[in-house]
Parts: sequence; C-alpha cells; structure tokens
Amino acid sequence: MVNYTVGQLAYLKIFFHAAKHPHLQVNGVLLGKKVSETVEIIDAVPLLHHWTSLSPMMEIGLDLARRHAESLELQLVGYYQACERLDDTALAPVGERVASKVKEGFTHAVALVIDGDKIGSPDNAALIPYLAQSPSSSWRPYSDAGTAVPFSSGSSFSLSPPDLPARAVSLVRDQQLQHKFGDFDDHLEDVTIDWLRNKAAMTFDIQE
Repeated sequence: MVNYTVGQLAYLKIFFHAAKHPHLQVNGVLLGKKVSETVEIIDAVPLLHHWTSLSPMMEIGLDLARRHAESLELQLVGYYQACERLDDTALAPVGERVASKVKEGFTHAVALVIDGDKIGSPDNAALIPYLAQSPSSSWRPYSDAGTAVPFSSGSSFSLSPPDLPARAVSLVRDQQLQHKFGDFDDHLEDVTIDWLRNKAAMTFDIQE
C-alpha cells in the first residue's frame, strides 16, 4: 500500500484557498513526488473559485500548473476541492474528471475533499481522501484497513508536521494570510497576482 504525506506548504495553501472563499467551490492541484512507497504532497496550485464544469480556463490552468510542477522537478500528484455547502464532502463530477486527468500522468493520484464541518478545528486535518477504484476507475472515499481514520495515527495518510491544522488556524485568525492568497481566477482579473507561487501569502517559516 502506498502512503501519502501532505506537507506544510500544500496543506496551508489548500486551507488558505478555502478560507478566502468559504461559501464558494474552490479547487486546485497537488504537486509532489513518489519516494519509495510514499507520495509526498509538497505544494499546491489553486485553480478556480468560479467553476461548475471542466472549462477551457480550467484546462489552461491545469496545463500551466503542470509546467510549473515540472520547473520545480515535481509532478501533478492529485487534486483538491472544497464544496459550496459545508456538509457536502462528495467529489464533484468535474473533480473526478480532473483527478482522472491527473491520474493519467501519475498512477497513484489522490483527490482531497475539504470537510467544511471540520475545517478550522485545530486537531483535525479536515481532508477526505478519494482514490480511484479498479477496474471501474470511479473515485471513492478512502478508508484504511481496520479502524484507522485518514490522517490519524496509523493511517496511510498523514500530515507533516502533524500540528498543521492548528498552525493553519493561527495564520488565518492572527495574520489573515488568506486575503493575500490568489488563484487562477484572481490572476485572470489581475495579472500581477502570483497564483502559482503565492509568495505574498507564504510569509512564515517552513517547519519540517
């Protein structure tokens, strides 16, 4: 079984994206690499907050994100989304399509859906992983063998470092960094927004 680790940069970008648009659907892609039997999710690129379908703009954003990943010697390893309703944790049909496109280039691709009811809790990752099921290739929520909950002790999914939810809450509450964060939609309205790197919002020390 392949393990998945979500690093600080990736987690905080996902969190900032959802925090900036709490009542909208948001989505993006995950950047990383496979090391031995672990997929390291290192970074994230936010795509859109105005989307309902796999639009030409989303296709362009995906291509630009893929090129950005290659420039960092990484690859697209997954997809993430938050739904409009807090209690909706389903991977949207367009999300399945984007995740499947990512999977074409990375066999162990994962989709992460933000749990709107739990986001903001300092001790909960608030991420629900989806994996493609063989042979149908349909995407289903992942559950570990036994009783381990994803992102809990003993799970195949982990955060590095483990206290990322608490740090994310602090950065949003105390520094309001989500307001400095921009996605591809924002970039289309203001080309000065650095949606690929988001350096303006990443004004904190990276912890290992």
